[in-house]
Amino acid sequence: MNAALTPYLQQRWQQQARRTVHQTELAPAAVLVAVTDEANPRLLLTQRSSQLSSHSGEVAFPGGKQDPEDIDLVATALREAHEEVALPADQVNVIGELSQVVSRFGYLVTPVLAVIPPDLHYTPNPGELDAVFLPPLQLFRQPPSRYFERGRVRIPSYDYESFHIWGLTAMMITEFMNHYWDCQIDYRIG
Repeated sequence: MNAALTPYLQQRWQQQARRTVHQTELAPAAVLVAVTDEANPRLLLTQRSSQLSSHSGEVAFPGGKQDPEDIDLVATALREAHEEVALPADQVNVIGELSQVVSRFGYLVTPVLAVIPPDLHYTPNPGELDAVFLPPLQLFRQPPSRYFERGRVRIPSYDYESFHIWGLTAMMITEFMNHYWDCQIDYRIG
């Protein structure tokens, strides 16, 4: 275990200014940006089911839309991670919320940074996911596989094994790597 990871992320989190979006017409959602607590940390990612009507086959963080019973967006991220990959909330050390992002589908997404043990067993919900995987954080310190560009938007994308990490997920990873690991990954979101 990397005993220094949690204090490091907590210190960096306290130093970061977080972007918030004030658009009440957007539906609130949250994702869990879970980093494993080990010498070579990994990031918990999922591949959405190819049978879903939206975002089928895409790589994403565990997460989803806020339910009325969720007391806050941290609760949303923890509930969704439990529903999607069977991640027990008592195994999650929440650091805090990261900068909010707006999805092209009208969601205001709040990433929730957390540290998790490295040796957990995940069970993907077959109705929602095709796979759960944990790429090394080091992958995202490397130059991107390619960039997605449209107008003023430029977002890196990454390939890991058979998975293609792009879009909103890649943007959140890029911001995390730049702000918390002092990377200089080029991107533009508008």
